Amino acid sequence: MLALMVSSSYGQDLVSQIDEVITQEKIQSHIYFLADDLLKGRKTGTPENKIAANYLANQLRANGALPAPGMDSYLQIVPMEVVNAPKRINLAINGNNVKAKIPMESGKVDQSTDAIYLGFGTADDFKGKDLRKKIVVVKGGTADGEGVRQAFGERGAKSKRAKEAGALAVIELVKSDEGTWNYLQDHFGGSSNQLASKDEGAMTMPYMWVKDEYGTYILEMEQGKTKVSLTATSARKTPFISQNVVAYIPGTDPVLKDEYIIYSGHYDHVGVDESIEGDNIFNGARDNAVGVTTVLSMAEQLGKHPTKRSALFILFTAEEEGLLGSQYYTNNPMLPLEQMVFCFNSDNGGYNDTTLATIIGLDRTTAAENIKTAAKAFGLTAIEDPAPEQGLFDRSDNVHFAKKGVPAPTFSMGFTAFDEEIAKYYHQPSDHADSIDYAYLEKFFQAYVYSGVLIGNDPQKPVWVAGDKYEEAGKALYGQK
Repeated sequence: MLALMVSSSYGQDLVSQIDEVITQEKIQSHIYFLADDLLKGRKTGTPENKIAANYLANQLRANGALPAPGMDSYLQIVPMEVVNAPKRINLAINGNNVKAKIPMESGKVDQSTDAIYLGFGTADDFKGKDLRKKIVVVKGGTADGEGVRQAFGERGAKSKRAKEAGALAVIELVKSDEGTWNYLQDHFGGSSNQLASKDEGAMTMPYMWVKDEYGTYILEMEQGKTKVSLTATSARKTPFISQNVVAYIPGTDPVLKDEYIIYSGHYDHVGVDESIEGDNIFNGARDNAVGVTTVLSMAEQLGKHPTKRSALFILFTAEEEGLLGSQYYTNNPMLPLEQMVFCFNSDNGGYNDTTLATIIGLDRTTAAENIKTAAKAFGLTAIEDPAPEQGLFDRSDNVHFAKKGVPAPTFSMGFTAFDEEIAKYYHQPSDHADSIDYAYLEKFFQAYVYSGVLIGNDPQKPVWVAGDKYEEAGKALYGQK
């Protein structure tokens, strides 16, 4: 009974402490600045994106966070390049000219041949095939999902397999509705940002997405009709520099301080659309000034009251360009990834239920009870992803850490479905700072901070639950059998 009383008292003290540190006024000051028209939507590669990065670095500095070991700056340089779409692309499949096509990667090619159809383009599909100087055709996504989001998530792996096999080009048949395709065409059909190639002599290979909403081309391929004619010129590339913001606060325990909890979110958004009359700035208050502010709130709490485990704060660039900032970080970590025992990401599209905190991947790690306890302490209920068909776990920066083995859920504002209330603000110019319920956000941020405190002090480090997709990657990372 005494132990329970002490534990209860300790919990109440923490709740009161966090309630005092995390206030609406502080929350608003961050979100109103990051989502101001002055920052023009924080698009990667713009001066305004750099202003946001410097603001975040200074906020971390003000809360006592330190540059990553070996660094004299809070900014990790991320080499990138602007890629302008090829001027000429002609594609025909089985004699029919294809108009709905998007060059996801470019390279020079002029070939008319029978293509090699490899289903979903898995490692097994590629295995043992002679693909040298051949055009490869694959289905978008995986057997678990053929939508645009699944196709986007698997594209990098398919491209790598094709390049390693010496393929000439890849045509990916993507099931997409007209509205989604038009968005993709705008985003990738002109100029786009990507990570700079480390190897100037690296092979360039056309990787073409073809709209196949009803699976017509897929059916032809499965019937053995594989004639493809492709003529394309190379894209023009211009290098530039962006930056991730990285800082840490050491833990207090002599042993556990060598383990780190990552607190992360992306600070970029999609910028300005000059074709829109009137309000054409995509301010990105929900997506993701809110997520960034959860991380800053965590830094403020730990700057005053550090946990036993150390904290690593990472604010990513180029999430909206395809999770590029987090991809670069996980391939170039500032600290060994095996010391990262948890990644507590925060990303948002919007909310439609202010009684909830929606955690994408809540039940996939053993930190679930800590998160549920923290949410309840501030009057919220933590729930798992209510829209698994959206593939949200694989659409945010957390997934790059998950692939490496780090348990990595995403803490999001409360939603029960991707409905009209979400769509009204998600990637829309209407996503302004003054359209948010800050009384709700205060509880939401406090729940995130309390979750981090509980996880950071828990004697047991969090792991993937048995049977999870990333359990084996976690065992490999941490040297477990």
